[in-house]
Amino acid sequence: MVFSSLIFIFLYLPAVLMIYYALPKRFRNLFLFFANLVFYAWGEPVLVVVMLFSTVVNYIYGIVIARYREKERAAKAILVTCIAVNLLLLGFFKYAGFITGLMKDLFPFMSALPEIDVPLPIGISFYTFQIMSYVIDVYRKETPAQKSLVTFGTYVALFPQLIAGPIVRYRDVAEQLDSRTESMELFTHGVKLFLVGLAKKVLIANQMSVLWETLLKYRSENGILGSWVGITAFSFQIYFDFSGYSDMARGLGNMLGFEFLVNFDHPYISKSITEFWRRWHISLGTWFREYVYIPLGGNRKGTARTVLNLLIVWFLTGFWHGAGLNFILWGLYFGVILIIEKFVLKNFLAKLPKAASHIYALVLIIIGWVIFYFEDTGEIFEYIRYMFSFSHGIMGKEALTLTVSYIPLILIAAAASTPLASRLYVRIKDMRFTWLAEAACALLCLLLCTAALVSSSYNPFLYFRF
Repeated sequence: MVFSSLIFIFLYLPAVLMIYYALPKRFRNLFLFFANLVFYAWGEPVLVVVMLFSTVVNYIYGIVIARYREKERAAKAILVTCIAVNLLLLGFFKYAGFITGLMKDLFPFMSALPEIDVPLPIGISFYTFQIMSYVIDVYRKETPAQKSLVTFGTYVALFPQLIAGPIVRYRDVAEQLDSRTESMELFTHGVKLFLVGLAKKVLIANQMSVLWETLLKYRSENGILGSWVGITAFSFQIYFDFSGYSDMARGLGNMLGFEFLVNFDHPYISKSITEFWRRWHISLGTWFREYVYIPLGGNRKGTARTVLNLLIVWFLTGFWHGAGLNFILWGLYFGVILIIEKFVLKNFLAKLPKAASHIYALVLIIIGWVIFYFEDTGEIFEYIRYMFSFSHGIMGKEALTLTVSYIPLILIAAAASTPLASRLYVRIKDMRFTWLAEAACALLCLLLCTAALVSSSYNPFLYFRF
């Protein structure tokens, strides 16, 4: 994995960029389409067929829906079959084993069902949702059907954001697919954004992973403070891991002339869970709002229906993340809190001092990450008990030693999860020698990340699993 990362950064990416800019504009989508396939086949040499199948099938569905969309009943029937095909494909690869296992546990007479263990195609959750947004928008007449299979394939398999998002809706990039403007300014911004994302992943997320996994081994001895330090480390890990990838994806997109929407907006500064979910994984929240919540009726059909719609959306949000009861519990956990905030706590939270509301949000967010991490329900409640019980002491010796050694990095992670650095940059970016400092920082960042990748075992992005 280390070798593959370095090959991507120092060989694959430069080669793609050189060839891309050497080609006339009319050939760039075709080249990107094949470059995307090479990139995906690098990690999924067999399952690339699944993505190609999805691409061709939905390309055809888009054209057929556009042809019949004036006949509402026919167009809706075609759309339903298209969504069913996509969900069945996603369901087979991602949930078949989970569902058969659950059926065998619940119904003993189904014990003869075979074990289903199929490899999960990387990024299938992301590109399936992108594809469905396209066909739904074509049906809604919000975007024309794409007539070029190559251009549509470029959209589906665009390597910067293919395997871990953000979820890019077709209508947000439709114009860019057909006619985008590359510029040195956008390219330079893309390089800086890519390096910021790489630093988030390699220099912060990977190191927080080491702290979390080490403390996890001593979980029964860490004490109440050690338990909080451990799950806080995981909270930093998952944020810098996923937001780092999103920044890298946006940066790579900029290098190729694309501009993707921001996927994270400093979620850990939130003062409520409602605010947190406006800032965390924005593209996923937008997708569920646009294509599930609003079509279900949103908040337009009374309180009871609004509550039901929210529970459905958050059940699906949790289930989207993985085939496990912990993910469903995680989704419903946040769904219930959001419902309580919406109908009970809204005015109360607005009157709380900022520090109190911030602590309230952070505690609930961190508890949520406990539910997210542990697949076994017993382990979830066990770890939460460690977080709120003094029965194992305040802080174990191993936890104290490890925490002290990580304090500088914890402080850096805490500061980096706020808008402090971006606000400072806005104030100094137009100063005379800022460009020189930027170049030096970029080079230092690349050197540090390269050294870190070479000298330690590489942790793949967490969201590759989803």
